Amino acid sequence: MGLVRRETNTVALGLALGLFLWSIFLALALIEGVSDRLFSLSMIAGHVRLLVVIPLLFLCESSLDPRLEDFVSTIVRSGVVPGNMLPALNFEIARTVRWKDAWLPEAMCLLAAVLISLFAAQLHISGKTAALEPARTLSDVPLAGLWYWIVCLPLFRFLMFRWIWRIALWCRFLWRLAKLDLHLVPIHPDAAAGLGYLEVVQSHFTALVLAISILVSASFAEEISSGRALFEVVYPALMVTLILDLALILLPPCVFAFRLRACQEKGLSDYIVFAARYVNDFEKKWLNTSAIPTDPLLGTADLQSLADLSNSVGIVRNMRWIPVSTRLMITAVIAALLPMLPLLLFKYPIAELVQRVLSKLAGM
Repeated sequence: MGLVRRETNTVALGLALGLFLWSIFLALALIEGVSDRLFSLSMIAGHVRLLVVIPLLFLCESSLDPRLEDFVSTIVRSGVVPGNMLPALNFEIARTVRWKDAWLPEAMCLLAAVLISLFAAQLHISGKTAALEPARTLSDVPLAGLWYWIVCLPLFRFLMFRWIWRIALWCRFLWRLAKLDLHLVPIHPDAAAGLGYLEVVQSHFTALVLAISILVSASFAEEISSGRALFEVVYPALMVTLILDLALILLPPCVFAFRLRACQEKGLSDYIVFAARYVNDFEKKWLNTSAIPTDPLLGTADLQSLADLSNSVGIVRNMRWIPVSTRLMITAVIAALLPMLPLLLFKYPIAELVQRVLSKLAGM
């Protein structure tokens, strides 16, 4: 249908899929005259799943897939993967792609989605629209509800399980890559021995982090608005969501932690010995000598080399064991916490907040 562009851009497909599911959901509700219940706050997570989270899942996929290819190309062109390791790398790439496109994992994800939907009430999943109420039978549910419970929710969960599978494949690929005999350079300017581009890849998981937090926030909004939960349950859930989102960003690069630590330790040993030889010669030439060197002190290359050597040792000393910067962690934290802020309106109504701010500004 022309919804997939340049082979990997599936944003239009995600938008069309979410809008199609939601449009039928809305049409059935209008036909049955239950649209007032459909747009209540206690059902907001149902709309969020279809109109926001599904497009975000496809957006993340569209932005991430090209970066995965760029990462592999970068570590090959930069020499991080030596020539004798290329056959092993190609084998891991082929196996990962084969499992990504295999039908069996897709079938297992679909089966898991169906089973979760059948037993969601017993699992006590957060959110009023996450499970059909145990007291209700399918004959009591309107057509819009049947469409949502039987089609929309299992399909949404299938997409979520599919993402879990893709993340597991990515972690496994990085783990196998870390097992190869990589050429890691401790004085590399990226402060990650040549693996710095991995941070670019991980930054494209931000859309997935945002999707998770939006869904969790909407689910708690359903629980609180319907009186099934108190606002205080948000605080522990907020911490769990934050930890989960940070793990999504930090956990895959952690497979290189031991390799990068060993690279840093060896680099410090090698460059400190090299620096000792250089400074000893420098001291003998410029300080511990009775004869004045014929080379002019002002503008001598020896001083610049000494400064460059100091910078190189500093790069090794400050090398990261995990190729993720503080900036990316801050971005992930913001993406995880930002969707949670609207929940504060349950505790502090907007009118009360405005009144308090104005009172503070007026000094009252």
